[in-house]
Amino acid sequence: MALKSKSGVGPKFGASIRLKDVAKAAGVSQGTASNVFSKPEVVREEVREHVLTVAKELGYGGPSVTGRLLRQGKVNAVGVAAIQPLSYFFEDPWARQLMSHISAICDARGAGVALVSALNDERLAWNIQSALVDGFVLLCVEGGDALVEITRQRQLPYVALAIAASDQSIPTIGVDNVSGARLAAEHLIGLGHRRLAILSTMMSHDGGGRMSEAQLEAATFSTSRDRVLGYWLAMDAAGIPRTSAAVFETREDEASTHDAMAEMFAVSEPPTAILAMSDKIALYGADWLMRHGIAIPGDVSIVGFDGVPEGATARPSLTTVEQPMAEIARLAVDAALGVTHVEGRQMLQTRLVVRESTAPPHA
Repeated sequence: MALKSKSGVGPKFGASIRLKDVAKAAGVSQGTASNVFSKPEVVREEVREHVLTVAKELGYGGPSVTGRLLRQGKVNAVGVAAIQPLSYFFEDPWARQLMSHISAICDARGAGVALVSALNDERLAWNIQSALVDGFVLLCVEGGDALVEITRQRQLPYVALAIAASDQSIPTIGVDNVSGARLAAEHLIGLGHRRLAILSTMMSHDGGGRMSEAQLEAATFSTSRDRVLGYWLAMDAAGIPRTSAAVFETREDEASTHDAMAEMFAVSEPPTAILAMSDKIALYGADWLMRHGIAIPGDVSIVGFDGVPEGATARPSLTTVEQPMAEIARLAVDAALGVTHVEGRQMLQTRLVVRESTAPPHA
C-alpha cells in the first residue's frame, strides 16, 4: 500500500518547520526522517521519496548544517579576528604575511579560515559568538581587552598576538621586541653611526610627529614602547645619549610617515641612520628619501622591523629585524584548533637580516 501523508497535522502556515513536523506529516518516526537526510542509503526508496515529497510540500529544506556541526563539536576551522577593518588582512604587509602562513598551514591540514570582524563594538559579541570555528587567533589586540573577554566567554581555544594586557593568564604568542630592536641599533652603531633617529609606529591613539619625553613616558602601545627601549639599550652601551635620537611617531601610513621624515630632515645635522619600527614605515621612509635625492645607504642607512617579503624585493633591499612568522603561524593555528595549549606568554626570538639599505656613514 502506498504511503500517505497525515492530513491536518503539519504546522500552521508561517511557522518554523522542523524535522519532527516532517516526520509527523509523513507518518514515520523522527529517526527515519533524520536518516532520509543524513543516511539516505539505509531508508527504503519509496519511504525516502515519500518523506522528501512531504518535506518539500511543507517547505522544509533539511537539517541545519550549522546545528549539525556544532553538535559534533568540531568544524575544522580557525577564526582570525582583529580590531582593524577587514581590509587590514589584505593591505598591511605584516598581517598579509601572517595570513599567508596561516592559510598554508590550514590548507595542509584541510582546515578552513574565517575572518571575523572585531572593529564594530556593537557587533563584536555577535560576530565572535556566531563564528563557526574551533578556536580563535586574535591579531593586534593592543587595547583589545573587550575582544579577549568576549572570546573567553565563547569557551573555545584562543591565542592572542601582540597584546599589551597585564593579565598573564591570556595565552599569548609574541616576539621579544626589546632584544630585536637592540639588534637593529647595535648593527647601525657597529657600522659607525652616531646620529640616529627613530621612526616609530603608533605610541598611542593620539599624536604624531616628534615626541617629547613626557609623551614617550605616557605611551600606551607596548610594542612601540619595547622597541624604543631596545634602541635605547644599545645606545646606552655605546655611550650615546638617548636624547640625541629623536623619536618621530607615525600613524603607520604613507602621509604621516612622509610628514615625520620632512620634520626629521629639517635640521642642520640630520641623522645618518634611521631605526624604523616596522618594514612598512621603513619603506615609506625610503620612498621619501629617494624622492628628495637622498641616497640609501650612501647618505642615510635605514633598518626596518618585521621581515615582510616586500623588504627583500625593494631597491635597495631593506635591512630588517625578522620575526619568525612561519613559527608564529604554526603555534597560533595549533592553539586555535586545540592541538596544543599556550600557557601564559610564549616569546620568540627575532634575527637581524642585513641587506643593502645599511652601510657605514660618510667620513
